[in-house]
Amino acid sequence: MPISWRRWPDRRRVGALRSVRARPSMNRTAYSFVRTFAPEPARDLCSDRHYLLYASAGTLRLEAQGQTWLLPPARAALIEAGRPIRVGIPRPATTASVLFDTGWVPVPPASLTVFDLDPLARALLAECRVWGDSDEPLTAYAETLFAALSAVTWRLARRPSPVVVPAGRSPELRRALALTEQRIGDAISFEAVAAEVGLAPRSLARRFEEEAGMTWRAVLRRMRVTAAIERLAAGDTPVTDIAFAVGYGSLSAFNVAFKELTGRTPREYRASFRP
Repeated sequence: MPISWRRWPDRRRVGALRSVRARPSMNRTAYSFVRTFAPEPARDLCSDRHYLLYASAGTLRLEAQGQTWLLPPARAALIEAGRPIRVGIPRPATTASVLFDTGWVPVPPASLTVFDLDPLARALLAECRVWGDSDEPLTAYAETLFAALSAVTWRLARRPSPVVVPAGRSPELRRALALTEQRIGDAISFEAVAAEVGLAPRSLARRFEEEAGMTWRAVLRRMRVTAAIERLAAGDTPVTDIAFAVGYGSLSAFNVAFKELTGRTPREYRASFRP
């Protein structure tokens, strides 16, 4: 079976993520998986095809390799066949993912890469979405489109996005990360987080360096930008309101932090995945 959910409860609710189970598509070298989903908690997912994970509307949350990414319509993930991941849906979303036969396309540049999509890639994804799973072979036109999509996204995958949040290994660091994420909109302090976790600030700082590879303040900045990305994709909330909601005291400080991580201002980023 091309895609399998692990430890998925036996539910029959229409529209749940379990409907991602697709029957084998023996005659299609590639096909699109287009569905609209209600919010869902993270679930384990593994595919025997190379998997281009993409949401044309809403946001997907991807977890793998001890890290977390948000995937609004401006970003996608390329996952090598057989690579286990976890995918959650924090808000209603429409997927327009593509699965490629491993014998038809090259091995992806890395086992998992999250990257920004350019207009050409998004146009190809939109055009390919009409060819879903079927026993009927692809037309020559469709096969050409899927081949072009793979060439473009494989190239983009060589430039991974830096907006990623570490997950942590130890219970203490995981707890510290969870507390930080819960309070990104507040005047949170590192000392307060350390006290709640039960570690001295110096000990917790060492955990961040050893497990996350960055300081707590760097993680906080990434969490704030990640939360902002989710809000930018969710609707038309003014950028200034988003800046304050994720913990910045001024729009200028927010713009600087956002551009340092994404290479674009918040308004430019929002415009990149709007029609």
